[in-house]
Amino acid sequence: MAKRVSLREFQEGLVKRLADAESAPRRDLLGLAAGERNWLVDLSDAGEILPVPPLASVPLTRPWFRGLANVRGTLFGIVDLSAFCGGPVINTGGSARLVLVGQKHGANCGLLVSATTGLRSPDDFEPDNAPNQPHDWVSHTLRDSHGRPWHHIDVIRLLGHPSFLEASAA
Repeated sequence: MAKRVSLREFQEGLVKRLADAESAPRRDLLGLAAGERNWLVDLSDAGEILPVPPLASVPLTRPWFRGLANVRGTLFGIVDLSAFCGGPVINTGGSARLVLVGQKHGANCGLLVSATTGLRSPDDFEPDNAPNQPHDWVSHTLRDSHGRPWHHIDVIRLLGHPSFLEASAA
């Protein structure tokens, strides 16, 4: 039997939860692992995160373009983030995930990653003062408390980058 709560108790509980939420640390970055690198994506740019469905290969494409995935009747082009950056191809089993990043920006695109590493706060990182970023579409690099670099992906620049748009192997 469900516990009955008065309107006053409900409102007091709601006010407390809202106050707790406002004082909690911001977690507006999504951590990703792809190959041997760590990546960050703004949570507002990350769409759905899902286990890797069957991928339909597309002939005459670069090895990093892993194919098409049908997600509830919509086709998404899938890019292996590790292979795209010159790393090893990601195995689609185990902890591998698809992060759908393009829908908000009008592109049905998903990034294949080795794993998602959870929500992160900008306060969890220190700026990395390296003068050059590893890719044009990386807005900046940060370092965690263990000194590991995390590359922050600018999704709009990634989706519009000429090398990202040229999946053809021909």
